[in-house]
Amino acid sequence: MLVNGDIVTMSTQPMETTAAALSAAFVAENPAQATFLMCPPNLYDVNYVINPWMVGNIHASSQPRAAAQWRNLYEAVSQIANVELIEPQPGSPDMVFTANAGLERNGIVAISSFFHPERQGEEPHFRHWFQRAGYTLVDIPRVTPFEGEGDALFSTDGRCLWVCHGPRTTASSHRALREAWGVPIIPLHLIDPRFYHLDTCFAPLEGGYVMYFPDAFDHLSLHRLEAFYPPEKRIIVREADAVSFACNAINVGRTIILNQISSKLSDQLELLGFTVVPIALSEFLKAGGAAKCLVMKLSKLIVINHIMKLSLWDG
Repeated sequence: MLVNGDIVTMSTQPMETTAAALSAAFVAENPAQATFLMCPPNLYDVNYVINPWMVGNIHASSQPRAAAQWRNLYEAVSQIANVELIEPQPGSPDMVFTANAGLERNGIVAISSFFHPERQGEEPHFRHWFQRAGYTLVDIPRVTPFEGEGDALFSTDGRCLWVCHGPRTTASSHRALREAWGVPIIPLHLIDPRFYHLDTCFAPLEGGYVMYFPDAFDHLSLHRLEAFYPPEKRIIVREADAVSFACNAINVGRTIILNQISSKLSDQLELLGFTVVPIALSEFLKAGGAAKCLVMKLSKLIVINHIMKLSLWDG
């Protein structure tokens, strides 16, 4: 990774520069490699207020500190997964939060239809990246806002899709998601404006566990959640950790990467067999995001297959 001062200057093309033989070798050696999409924070800033965390933080983020924190996250994720990059674009400071670009599974991407006009300019850039990489796109109409992986998360076994409705995503968008993947939808209603996306207060984890902040949901949603996860699989997060976005966690196998949390929660996760990797992400909390917001999960091997095709075409 090349760094010019504190500005990240890595390649942001859809990985089409490597020889096909190297890609094939990577596939053979990493059959279960997870893949995430990230966006360097070169143009990140808090330019407007569209969630409670942004209030009082207009232009309050340190660009050098944000770059260093993002770089630490990138390096931690790269230890356990493949990382794809998309180039940041002027006028879209929140592109760094790639989780909101869409929802992907098995090569199909439901492209986000952002609720706030401030973020709608990101949509064509993400669309172009996914089209170029060869994904099949599903459009969500503007009249039914949907904000991608921020508000929709597959269970770790893929049996169902948890989708919220609340400040950003409407319940009317759920039908398109059900039709795209043919899996049951379990709706959850967010009621605390601080937790405006599902991935800020709910995290399905490997081993059938779930980490969540109960006060973010209404009673019916909690009933649905607790009917799915038995008591021994529930990791209930206290408010002090919830507002540090403990649930905004990246989970690959038994590794969890997340913002700095309490020793009590960290010890609880480690007792369950997880390796906890805390990364300070204070500059991104000013915009209402943390570790999980900064990545979008892509299907294993989908990107690598496209590398091989593009390399053959280029050759």
